[in-house]
Amino acid sequence: MWIYNLAISLYAGTIRLVAPWHAKARLWSEGRRDIFRRLRAAIRPTDRVVWVHAASLGEFEQGRPIIERLRREHPEYRILLTFFSPSGYEIRKNYAGADYVFYLPADTPSNARRFLDAAHPEIAIFIKYEFWINLLTELRRRSVRSYVVSAIFRRNSVFFRSYGAMWRRALETFDTIFVQNVKSKRLLATIGFDNVVVAGDTRFDRVAEIAAAAKRVEIVERFRGDGRLFVAGSTWGPDEEILLPLINANPEVKFVVAPHEMDEGRIERLLHDVKGGAVRYTQCDATTDFGKTQVLILDTVGILSSVYGSATWAYIGGGFGVGIHNTLEAATFGLPMAFGPNYSKFKEARDMVSLGCATPVHTAEELSAWFAPLRDDEETLRRASRAAKDYTARNQGATGIILRSIFNS
Repeated sequence: MWIYNLAISLYAGTIRLVAPWHAKARLWSEGRRDIFRRLRAAIRPTDRVVWVHAASLGEFEQGRPIIERLRREHPEYRILLTFFSPSGYEIRKNYAGADYVFYLPADTPSNARRFLDAAHPEIAIFIKYEFWINLLTELRRRSVRSYVVSAIFRRNSVFFRSYGAMWRRALETFDTIFVQNVKSKRLLATIGFDNVVVAGDTRFDRVAEIAAAAKRVEIVERFRGDGRLFVAGSTWGPDEEILLPLINANPEVKFVVAPHEMDEGRIERLLHDVKGGAVRYTQCDATTDFGKTQVLILDTVGILSSVYGSATWAYIGGGFGVGIHNTLEAATFGLPMAFGPNYSKFKEARDMVSLGCATPVHTAEELSAWFAPLRDDEETLRRASRAAKDYTARNQGATGIILRSIFNS
């Protein structure tokens, strides 16, 4: 345990040390300054608190259906939302679905005690992962009802290692472990956990809500016109390398390219190398003439999920790096999709590949070979589209399973 505590202290100290020169580290450090006073000022001693923790933005989106349904069905509780990463907190710090939004303090023993003294949650919900040992130990000591939701466990995880006793002990904190699949339940059974419920993945509920609430983006609709639209979402440089030949070989198809990061160099390259003409979304208005424009570069955030609703096909970026981005936002609209080769960590991607509605590609030639039949044969397109939409529909319902279990127990 002392090694863990030393590692946490060294990590926090390093972040503070480099903060003056590193923007993300500065946000991490400044966001935690005076945090216990701010927590005590915000949360009244009489508040009944449900604490929901998300590592970053992706986990927040996974937990969002739980937060919003909890707010509707249990107004007697106040909701505390915490983030570990600036990429989650800075984007969602004004999220109206929670009563309080804070960074999570570094997981030292004293911080864990001070945090729980100030927050005094009746219920703690961790989204997917982030098993902070001191916080979980303190939750267990205080007998706070605690849960982890939408979790996935793999054979090579620390919990199943000979040296993983401390982490197995941390799992004992949870009243119920809600997992995404049967494999995770079976793995946990091998180390003695039987308080495991296969609830599924709350992201399916979230993307269904997004699709139901999606509004057509007027500029995108005018850009598409009467034709069909290909949307490439959350792209990185290697994704754009194989997309450019596809774009230039299909001048009759309109493309939206949404870079994951607003890299000006990459955007300029797209503007320059697209033969059919390209324009930035932020430079368009109600008078823009798209007659000679083949590509719309989505250089803004917050509307990609709605843009998928105007599309016929999709490409999901990130698969040439650490892993692909959100495939379910496209699948819920029934879009057949391609992505780069690094997708094996994502169950939904593996599922959709096996169902024939998603295809991994390594090269521009493979991307073109995937696209051609979906472009030219309506029956092939219809089958792939239906497979994607049916997959997202039949996997909904995790949020209800989780909340019924928590509040009927």
